[in-house]
Amino acid sequence: MIAVMKFPGTTCEVETVAALREAGVEARVVDHLEFDPSVVSGVVIPGGFSFGDYLRAGAIAARTEAIKGIREVAKSGRPVVGICNGFQVLTEAGLLNGALLPNLSGRFVSKWVSLKVVRGDTVVTEGLEGKLLRMPIAHAEGRYYDEETRASEAAVLKYTSPSGEVEERWNPNGSVLNVAAVANEEGNVVGMMPHPERASFNFSSPDGSTDGLLVLRGLKRWTR
Repeated sequence: MIAVMKFPGTTCEVETVAALREAGVEARVVDHLEFDPSVVSGVVIPGGFSFGDYLRAGAIAARTEAIKGIREVAKSGRPVVGICNGFQVLTEAGLLNGALLPNLSGRFVSKWVSLKVVRGDTVVTEGLEGKLLRMPIAHAEGRYYDEETRASEAAVLKYTSPSGEVEERWNPNGSVLNVAAVANEEGNVVGMMPHPERASFNFSSPDGSTDGLLVLRGLKRWTR
């Protein structure tokens, strides 16, 4: 069972569970105060505004008791995926390198983007390397920053043109090297700014895209 973590201020847990189930993954919402790492096959930290994004986005959630259990899950090789605010939590907790900074525009950005899978050895991208995906983003602090060599090695998804060109003009927030998602060296801990759960049902997509399911199905393969 995948635990979809609920912190105060988390807003995307219900649709994340629905999308995971659509992808064939057993999942349920788990309150951070009730999280038991010994009974889960993995963890997804969904989007929202954990603890109101006080101090910095994800900073308080990253210092809760639940993070100790999430570290245990990650260390054991089980999947840990952070989506949007969940990505911010993972960087704040040190489970992923780098940081998420305010968008260069200074504005909240909400739109559909094109993405290219540049690393195919992770829990969500196994077998997808080189594939182009369409998913939405919705964030104010999504600008990924790290030293360029390290960011290049960790990158899983990059913002691109609709035909797959990785160019600065397609970068919606100023992320280094157009990075939209990163992973640890082992590939079992992934942080991503795009929302796969919002691209898992054709009725919620402007063009019928269900590319989010391609990403979420990786959790089923990995935990199996």
